[in-house]
Amino acid sequence: MKSKGSEVERVLIIGSGPAGLTAAVYAARANLKPLVLAGGLYGGQLMLTTEVENYPGFVEGIMGPDLMIRFREQAERFGARIENVDVTAVDFSKSPLLVSAGDAQHVAETVIVATGASARWLDIPGEERLRGRGVSSCATCDGAFFREKHIFVAGGGDSAAEEALFLTRFGRRVTIVHRRDRLRASKIMSDRVLSHDKIDVMWNTVVDEVVGDSHVAALRLRNVGDGSVIEVPADALFVAIGHTPNTAVFAGQLDLDEHGYIVSPDGTSTNVEGVFVAGDVYDVRYRQAITAAGAGCRAAMDAEKYLEALEFKVSPLARL
Repeated sequence: MKSKGSEVERVLIIGSGPAGLTAAVYAARANLKPLVLAGGLYGGQLMLTTEVENYPGFVEGIMGPDLMIRFREQAERFGARIENVDVTAVDFSKSPLLVSAGDAQHVAETVIVATGASARWLDIPGEERLRGRGVSSCATCDGAFFREKHIFVAGGGDSAAEEALFLTRFGRRVTIVHRRDRLRASKIMSDRVLSHDKIDVMWNTVVDEVVGDSHVAALRLRNVGDGSVIEVPADALFVAIGHTPNTAVFAGQLDLDEHGYIVSPDGTSTNVEGVFVAGDVYDVRYRQAITAAGAGCRAAMDAEKYLEALEFKVSPLARL
């Protein structure tokens, strides 16, 4: 394995969504010269988003990829170094911390994990092509684009129930498509959905295809009982079947919950001294660019305080 040199990074950031790049801005402005391992596809989920209207400062909205380019350019302006490589292994059992990216190895005093979580998709024809053109995984992000439209939600758990209820603020009708004959959501969420006058549920049904040229126009739905297929007009499809945290590389190194999210007692620290967490890789509730950015700020400031404390632990003679 090749080493990137004997220099120990003060701050190494894994991930390059709003959390990771905000952490990079704050760490760079603190003169910590952070190294960001951004991944082969940097920018997080906003790279898959079209227009973003709920990020402060952009009155007319901004395209998701354009926003992430600005994040990156700002971090680089203050001295952050960004490499578009994927982390393949970590060793947090000793200090300094070891992070491998392919055949390169980095050592660091602190690491900020901001690898995010990926939305689960249906993997059906038309879904990827029309993502951002009527197909979405975030009602809070995109619901307002579909005022007085017929919106469909795929899923049957609490996430789907929450998305459907939120979308009733905008849509003319909201239809949940669920493969079973009852919702998997909690009773209180199920009751709210089933009693709402703007929500319908199609039971024992799955979405087989998203139809449309430049925008969602219809859905092909299949009854799982008799196999019959129908095509129904639709203006949008929100996929609400959960998220997968991008934490596989940290298994056995960091404490993870039963769903694979990093466990943190305070939203920044982890079970390993010097390793901090930020954004959707920990946050199972909000999942917004603005909350991820705030978490990146907190993680960078906590990493800075940790480094300051380390300096006081080392005697003056040891630093000579």
